[in-house]
Order: sequence, then C-alpha cells, then structure tokens
Amino acid sequence: MASTDETGQTARHASQAGTTPPTGPPADAAVAGPGARMPRWLPRAMVLALALIAAFQLGSWAFHQLTGLLINVLIAFFLALAIEPAVSWMAGRGMRRGFATFLVFLGVLIAAAGFVTLLGSMLAGQIVKMVEDFPDYLDSVINWVNGHFHTELRRVDIQEGLLRSDWLRNYVQNSATGVLDVSAQVLGGLFQLLTVVLFSFYFAADGPRLRRGLCSILPPARQAEVLRAWEIAVDKTGGYLYSRGLMALISGIAHYILLEILEVPYAPALAVWVGLVSQFIPTIGTYLAGALPMLIAFTVNPWYALWVLIFVVVYQQFENYVLQPKLTSKTVDIHPAVAFGSVIAGTALLGAVGALIAIPAVATLQAFLGAYVKRYDVTDDPRVHGRRDRRAVSGTSTRLRKLWARRQEQGRRPEGEGSEGPGDRGTSS
Repeated sequence: MASTDETGQTARHASQAGTTPPTGPPADAAVAGPGARMPRWLPRAMVLALALIAAFQLGSWAFHQLTGLLINVLIAFFLALAIEPAVSWMAGRGMRRGFATFLVFLGVLIAAAGFVTLLGSMLAGQIVKMVEDFPDYLDSVINWVNGHFHTELRRVDIQEGLLRSDWLRNYVQNSATGVLDVSAQVLGGLFQLLTVVLFSFYFAADGPRLRRGLCSILPPARQAEVLRAWEIAVDKTGGYLYSRGLMALISGIAHYILLEILEVPYAPALAVWVGLVSQFIPTIGTYLAGALPMLIAFTVNPWYALWVLIFVVVYQQFENYVLQPKLTSKTVDIHPAVAFGSVIAGTALLGAVGALIAIPAVATLQAFLGAYVKRYDVTDDPRVHGRRDRRAVSGTSTRLRKLWARRQEQGRRPEGEGSEGPGDRGTSS
C-alpha cells in the first residue's frame, strides 16, 4: 500500500509540475541481475546451429568419400543412355529387355577384347623388333657421331657405362618397389570397370521402371518435362556415340589404305587405333592417334612418317569441314567453340571422364533449354548476313568528300573574304 501511495503522490506532483511521469520499468530492473534467466529461444537456436554445422560437415565428408562412386554412376548413366536406342529397338520386337541389354553388352565386350588383343600383339611385336634392332640403331648413331665430331666411341663402352650407371640402378629399385602400387591400381581399375558395367546394365535394363519411379513423385506437368528431357538425353547421347562410331569407321578405313600402300606393319590394328582414339578423345585425339602410326612408319622409312603426318593433317581438315557437319547436324548440333569449351570445362571438373561426356551433356542441355527460349523473325538487314549496305556506305563517303572539298575551298580564300552575314549586307547598303 505504501508503494502505491508513493506512486500516486509522484504522479500528482508530476502533473502539478506539468511534466510526464516516468512510464518505463525501474532503473534497477533494466540491468540484469546475477540470477536472471536466458531467453527460452536461445538454447534451441544454439542446438539448431550446431546441428546444421554437424550435418554440413557430415555431408561434405560423405560427398568426398563417395566422389569415386558418383563419377562411376555418372559414367554408367551416360553409357546406358548411349545403348538405350539399341536396347529399345530389340525390346520393341518382342525380346526381353534384360536379354537385349545383355546382347548389346556382349557385343561391346567382344569388340573391346578384340581391339585390346590386336593392339597388344602389335605393341609386343614392335617392342621385340625394336629391342632386336637396337644394336644396329646404336651403331649407326655412334658412326654418325664419330664421323662428324672425330670421336672414338665404341658400343661396348656405352653399354657398360649404361649398365653400371646410378640412374639404371635407381630405376630398377623404384620399379621393384612400385610393383605393388601398380598391382593395386590395376585391381582398382578393374573394380571400377565392373561397377560401371553393373550400373549401366541396371540403368538400361530397368530404364522404364526407373522413369516410372521418378515420375511417381512428381506432378503431371513435371512428369512431361522429365520424360521429354530423358528422351532428349537418349537421342543426343546415342546420336553422339553412333555418329562418332561411324566417323571412327571411316577414319580407320582411310588410314588403313594409307598404311597398306606404305607397307607399314600391323596396318589393321593401327587403323582401329587411329579410328577410335581420334573420335573419342575430343579436339586433340586425331594427333594423339597419329603419333603411333608415325612412330612405327619411322622404323620402316623416315620419309613414311612424314607422309603419315601429312595425311593425318589433311584428313583432319576434311573431317572437320566436310564429314563431321553432315553426320552430326541432326544429332549433336553445337558450335565447335562451344564443344571445345565444354571439353575444357568437363576436363577441369571430372578429368578424362568429363572430357568424354561433356559434348553430349551440353548438347542435351542446349536442346532442352531451346524449347523454352522464345525466338523472333530476324530483320532482313545486310549486316545480319555479314554484309554492309553499299548505298549507305557510298552516301557516307560522298558526304565526307563534299565536306573535305568545302574545307579546302575555305582554306584557299584570301584573308578578309568570306561569306557575308545579314549584318554585313545591311551595312553596305
């Protein structure tokens, strides 16, 4: 009661003095005491922040641990898209989809095994031949050096110095210690290959089931967009690989004819090598593929290597400007600069895998986004076609000539003469 009376008296005194009584809490209540409690929302916010940080760290760790698996799944997905047209064609004629997928994979496996066998036999034969002919090569080099520099080198001295060198001893030791690392890498590569094959088989065999499962969690409008995007991806990826395969066949036949004319050994295997490497390694694949035939042709005759180089360069121009536009105009219709940039970006992101799948991925994205871009009719202006309007150019040049002639005429007039203005005419009259 006493506090109430004091408050009332304070209010009355304040009203008599014409001032407003204080309305806030007391001054001592504004300062939190030692026994004050924290807000109820603060512990929950702290727990939520810690949970989000922990979830982010766990997700980042899991993503880095599963990067290899995700890349293998991505490769398998694009491989399944590539063989989807062949599997669907066989399934549409009454064959079970799983068996059709098995037949396609069996054909790819037989072709790959035959190519590796031919290439391995070729390389083994060439290595044996080079080892057998190495003394003759060494003698010819020694004779050339002795004849031009007046030295007295002998093959026996060079061989003994090479066998007793520290470089050879260190190389042998490092090779012996790296056998286990090479074996581990080979086993890891085989495991990754098996993973890619299994996932691609499941994606191709259960493609309709996968699409139904994905569409079941989407509204009808989104389902149509997903199915259309999937169809575009199948068309672009399959068309890209099939067009590349056809160009690899043409390239292989052309190089086989050249190598047979030059009588270079292992011409069929070399032709297959050039065809596949030149088409499935973008941009620089042709020159990488031509290095091996040049090396083997050099062992037959050095001038043959020059002929192979000239043929590789000429055929590359023919392929870029004549063959490739006709074969890929309906499958992967993207600008060469965009293709080159996509290959660089894919290599930076995923290495060799990114370089391989960059072009079909960009072609799919371009075709999908093209349906949502509104296009207009282009005006019939010569500048659009890379030409300039001759009439506009001639009119501009005529005006410039008249202006230059007028300036020269004004410069030739005597001093004091000039065009009379209205005031001058009035004064003279």
